[in-house]
Order: sequence, then C-alpha cells, then structure tokens
Amino acid sequence: MDKNVEWLNEKRIEKTIKALEANNMNGYLVNNKEELIETIEKIVDKDSVVACGGSMTLFETGIIDYLREGRYTFLDRYEKGLTPADTKEIFRKSFLADAYFTSTNAITENGELYNVDGNGNRVAAMMYGPDKVIVIVGANKIVKNEAEAIERVKSIAAPANTKRLNRKTPCATTGMCANCSSPDRICDNYTTIKRQVQGDRMHVIFLNESLGY
Repeated sequence: MDKNVEWLNEKRIEKTIKALEANNMNGYLVNNKEELIETIEKIVDKDSVVACGGSMTLFETGIIDYLREGRYTFLDRYEKGLTPADTKEIFRKSFLADAYFTSTNAITENGELYNVDGNGNRVAAMMYGPDKVIVIVGANKIVKNEAEAIERVKSIAAPANTKRLNRKTPCATTGMCANCSSPDRICDNYTTIKRQVQGDRMHVIFLNESLGY
C-alpha cells in the first residue's frame, strides 16, 4: 500500500475509534496478525466458548484457523460434514458463547456498525447474547455515514457475497443491487448498531488493509 494512502487510512481509523468510544464501544488499531492475536487474547480468556459469524475477513486474517487451534472451545460453523440441523444448532448455541467473532459490512466515521444478513443469525448475535463481540475490520469498510454504508452493501458486499455463494440473484450477474425478490436473496435483515449499553462488550479491531467484502 502507498505510504500516503496508509497514513490517510490510519487517520480515518483513529477518528472512527474515537467515535466508537463515544458510543460505549472499544476500538483498536493493530499493525499485523501477531498484534491482532495479542489483542484478542487480552480480550477473550483462554478456554472461553467462542463462535463466529459468516465472514471472509476471518478467513483472510487467519482467525478461523486460530480459533481451531485449541485455546478456545470453538463452535465451528465451518466444520466439514455438518448437516443443516447441525449448523442450526451451532447458530443457536452461539448466543450463549463467551465471545462472538465477526466482521461488519460497513462502519461509519460516527462509530456505527451497519450490517445486512440473510438468516439474521450474525446480526442477532452481534446485538444480543454473547458476552463479548469481536469485530475485525479492514480500512476498506469505513464509510462516512449510514447512506454510504447502504450504498457499500448494494454495490460491493451483496454482489460479491452472492457471487461467492453461487446465488442466483440479479446482483450476482450485474454487480449491483436490484432490490430483488429472488428466492436466493441474501439481503433480508438490516441493522445499525449505534451504541452499546455494556462498555466491555463490543470490541472493534482495525487493520490498515483491505479485508473482506
């Protein structure tokens, strides 16, 4: 990454972290995977029960592999051989987890997390259930406001994810939201997290990289 762009991203991340803190959420800027793991281990105690939402960022940063290494009891939604009933049970158990790992579709400079889900299990767990929520975010997810967050999902997150999941939707063909009624639609639950009641629950960890969709 160009050093000047990296500097601009860093300033934007710092601004967003201050906004998160004003909204009773915690923000961190880490420089690499090693610092990311160190930060997680300060937040989430060893032997905790942990779960995760669907996220390319968690794969790209190696967090899924890390959660499988044995430090935690991982409710692994990606484990091979799971039946639909097994996956449904993991989603339900995730609400009782000590910590929930995910990313976000967009985060505003005002410290708001904007997400769109299909089943809704990810956004539901982000809002209520797990004692702690660990949100791992690349600089590319930061937007100015909620209007830009909505546009980001329509033009980037939704088309990219439908393509990845081989869904038969208009956006998987055109690359842009058509507000469709397709049976394969993945945009069904829209949420904005503006603030937390508990100050030690939501932890947003930024890397100055482009991660996920």
